[in-house]
Amino acid sequence: MNGDRQSALEGLAAEVGAQLAANGWRLATAESCTGGWTAQCLTAIAGSSAWFERGFVTYSNDAKQEMLGVGADTLAAWGAVSETAAAAMAAGALQRSHADWALAITGVAGPGGGSPEKPVGTVCFAWAGPDGRCDTETCRFDGDRAGIRSLSVEHALNGLLRRSATLRA
Repeated sequence: MNGDRQSALEGLAAEVGAQLAANGWRLATAESCTGGWTAQCLTAIAGSSAWFERGFVTYSNDAKQEMLGVGADTLAAWGAVSETAAAAMAAGALQRSHADWALAITGVAGPGGGSPEKPVGTVCFAWAGPDGRCDTETCRFDGDRAGIRSLSVEHALNGLLRRSATLRA
């Protein structure tokens, strides 16, 4: 990934951090296909310990179940790449942390692993906040593995910015 792209993601992470800090909120992340990239961008910001609570990298289904409490029945019925799984990941991150907000990312970054129903580039997101609400969304990104992953990080952070802006402490 080029340095300009990483710098842009870190700039976005800084915006998220400023918004969280201004409201006294803390964030937890639950990541699968991005492998902790969102957490890395957030913790690249000096002072992030004031608003970044923890990150869960739950790449395997076992990790999603063991670390976040995602039900085996959820994974069997909907699959790991689903809004239902993303919502369960976000809920689990909130329950297993001291955070006010959680974001979750799960998807197919490629180059393999896709299916007709969930082609490469399918990424599901969830954002759970202090109001008890959990929003989910599915996107289909074009590009190579690195591109899909970076677009996923960007989308997750932008989604949190939009949602947290509407819910001031």
